Amino acid sequence: MKAALVQLSVGDDPAANLPVTLAFIREAAAAGAGFVLTPECTNLLSSDRGWQREVLCHEEDDPTLAALRAEAAALGITLLIGSLGLKTHDADGRFANRSFLIGPSGAIVARYDKIHMFDVDVSETEKYRESEGYRPGTRAVVADAGFAKIGMAICYDLRFPQLFRRTAQGGAQILTLPAAFNDTTGAAHWESLLRARAIENTCFVLAPAQCGAHAVHDATPGQRLRRTWGHSLAVAPWGEVLADGGEAPGVTLVEIDMARVAEARGRVPSLSHDRDFEGP
Repeated sequence: MKAALVQLSVGDDPAANLPVTLAFIREAAAAGAGFVLTPECTNLLSSDRGWQREVLCHEEDDPTLAALRAEAAALGITLLIGSLGLKTHDADGRFANRSFLIGPSGAIVARYDKIHMFDVDVSETEKYRESEGYRPGTRAVVADAGFAKIGMAICYDLRFPQLFRRTAQGGAQILTLPAAFNDTTGAAHWESLLRARAIENTCFVLAPAQCGAHAVHDATPGQRLRRTWGHSLAVAPWGEVLADGGEAPGVTLVEIDMARVAEARGRVPSLSHDRDFEGP
């Protein structure tokens, strides 16, 4: 099977981001990809809560979701929408950071809401409080895509190996990790963590990412824009990097041989070796 990692550098305008995303998906399908993955924050990347309230929609009304579902059906592909920012009906008004697995008919096969919120002080000048705008999910998801069982996760989830262990032991053969990974932490940790999740769970890991500096509608001259690391990665169950998307937007193709999952699990059957223990 051929998969494609779509790497984006979205701004904060969903209407402007959508045609770029659609063009890359069409490019991937034309190159023979049957499984196409987009990154976290496919519709927009913004920390301006007022602007988000103005431009985000509920799932049932979201034009990006509708267009991407229609495109998957038109192309006959399985599409992982890495995540969309969506309004919810929660009383506190927080948004959802939601990933969707779309089947070749355009139907929604599965949804996953990001569980772990990026509440981090990367430096004295760079601080994030994702939980102020987004409410965390509460449920791990393994979805049947037909060609494989998919364990769904998003970005900061990567640092919590128990989530991936649960999904792998629940049948996942491919772990998806769409991200908008910070450029500082990405340079230090991105590849190491992705390879670790693949090795310890003997799964493929497919991680489409955002890259570069992200435009905002009200940017001022000289303003430092948010930057993400890029380097969309595909990692094999034995831990080798199969493809790296580099630092620019585009499509990265990779061949996925599902027999490699069984091969790796036969060599090191660690998923069946977990033991309960006491302490500390």
